[in-house]
Amino acid sequence: MRALKIAATGMAAQQMRVETISNNLANMNTTGYNTRRAEFADLHYQQVARPGAINATDGTVLPTGVQLGLGVRPAAITMNLQQGALAQSGGDLDVAIEGNGYLEITLPSGQAAYTRDGAFKRTGEGTIVTAAGFVVAPEITIPDDARSISINPDGEVYAYFTETAEAQLLGQFNLIGFSNPKGLEAIGGNNFLETEASGAPITSTPGQDGLGTLRQGYLEDSSVDPVREITDLIEAQRGYELNAKVITAVDQMMGATTQIR
Repeated sequence: MRALKIAATGMAAQQMRVETISNNLANMNTTGYNTRRAEFADLHYQQVARPGAINATDGTVLPTGVQLGLGVRPAAITMNLQQGALAQSGGDLDVAIEGNGYLEITLPSGQAAYTRDGAFKRTGEGTIVTAAGFVVAPEITIPDDARSISINPDGEVYAYFTETAEAQLLGQFNLIGFSNPKGLEAIGGNNFLETEASGAPITSTPGQDGLGTLRQGYLEDSSVDPVREITDLIEAQRGYELNAKVITAVDQMMGATTQIR
């Protein structure tokens, strides 16, 4: 009764799909969150009779053969890179990326990480940091007597002072691109790490090398579509139930076999 194990792999696959959908729905209001999708592949096949094999009885070639599938396995949980809508926040240090790319931050260990969450803050010393306190690279410090801050689409950060009408350039944000952004490792907190699959980071000025531009006073909403996620959830639930019915049917078949006298 291979069907028992096959149906068990199907139930495990649908459970993983439900867990992925659950994570999407939980992050439907997370800034800069990209939807994830569970992908699956069939397991190897038992070759009872290979296609193209010679039929022993009359020497003809089998056109299709007999290949028995043994279930399903998780292949990947991939990230949908579709950009979320930009929502106006009005914050001087809120920055949304309009297009491709990531902002670089520095973890406490000194390692570089990358994010699309531009809800930045400032420390008591004036350093621009993320909501978790990680310094945005390159490090930019806002003077205490700055009246207001302006960030243009190219990432240049200007400070305005009461005494002077001319703005002072404090620094410039860079954007980071990857040849395969789906290969980044998610570590939580809206942050990602470089991996072998993502390729090396490519640092450039916003608006160049295929990267987006920055928009001050806006934040990127999550790209989760609740209606689609609920539809997928219902579909996954039905798939789980159908695989459970297979196990019930196989159990009844085995029970009928044992009752044969």
